[in-house]
Amino acid sequence: MIDQVAEKVVRRVILGFLLGGLLLLSYAVLHMFIVPVAWAVIIAFATWPAYRRVRARLIRYPTLGALLMTLLLSAAFVLPALWIGMLLRTEVGVAIAAVTAQIREGAFELPEFIRSLPWIGDDLQAMVGELTREPEVLRVQLTEWVRQGSNLVLTLIGDVGRNAAKLGFALITVFFLYRDGERALAQVVAVMRRFLGERLDAYLAAVGGMTKAVVWGLIATAIGQGFVAGLGYWWAGVPAPVLMGAITAVIAMIPFGTPFAWGSIALWLLMSGQTVEGVGLLVWGVLVVSWVDNLVRPLVISNATRIPFLLVMFGVLGGLAAFGLVGLFLGPVVLAVLMAVWREWLEESELARLPPPR
Repeated sequence: MIDQVAEKVVRRVILGFLLGGLLLLSYAVLHMFIVPVAWAVIIAFATWPAYRRVRARLIRYPTLGALLMTLLLSAAFVLPALWIGMLLRTEVGVAIAAVTAQIREGAFELPEFIRSLPWIGDDLQAMVGELTREPEVLRVQLTEWVRQGSNLVLTLIGDVGRNAAKLGFALITVFFLYRDGERALAQVVAVMRRFLGERLDAYLAAVGGMTKAVVWGLIATAIGQGFVAGLGYWWAGVPAPVLMGAITAVIAMIPFGTPFAWGSIALWLLMSGQTVEGVGLLVWGVLVVSWVDNLVRPLVISNATRIPFLLVMFGVLGGLAAFGLVGLFLGPVVLAVLMAVWREWLEESELARLPPPR
């Protein structure tokens, strides 16, 4: 009897080592595709209702339906990225040259309402005055700021925006998730249920609810940023401020895309000689429009998932710092599962305190 138990233990230990080695080897092979696959799962989950409508019209051709939906997604990702890249390439250089030319004509002073800002107004004017003494130094400094800003954007966007090949892998994965995702999910659930049992349902519900909340938070944030930016456009006298606000909301659906919208319009105002409006719109964008993202998104997610606002905000910002752009989703999802485990333990503790039935 003892020999049988020992043999069983040895077999389990050997099996555990083999399985661990297999998992390590699998990670070595697949680690570079983890981020694209994570994005593919998030995109497929968020767009699944739209795909179901496409599939319903092409019910006899599931592969064609998946391909059509993937092509639509590709256009939605690629076209705005190309537009923003072309806009930056043409406008940034022109804007720097225009500002430098204006400074050559005389001293550049910030508008009165900016100079009168408490704590920072005098410092901003002093910094601008220092830079405008030497136009060429200003040109070099502006170029350096643009380079640093571009590097920051690339760092935030991470693997998806920086590497077109990984974006391509994500879209290819999305195609197969559309076509075979339901079968794959059923297999994953069946395997995980062997380890987690009935607890798996609560964890999957937490993951799905949080992912939906993040998507709705992204939409609500885009609408809020478009509305607030539209108010700034109206104040600055931009033609068709409602239309420009709507366009800003669409661009805001791309994470970190909003500054390109109001920033481009502010640069256009500066180039047109409307200094007060241009600088005012820049200040409005930095101090108001950009902060909508940090407040509205966690608030929407918190209300939708019954997770404290502060924890959601930490999840969004910490996820960005830990995982890059995909951390916008992974950070809150990890905390959602943690909260599900926490609540489950609390329920078990409360049940343990109940008196036994008579």
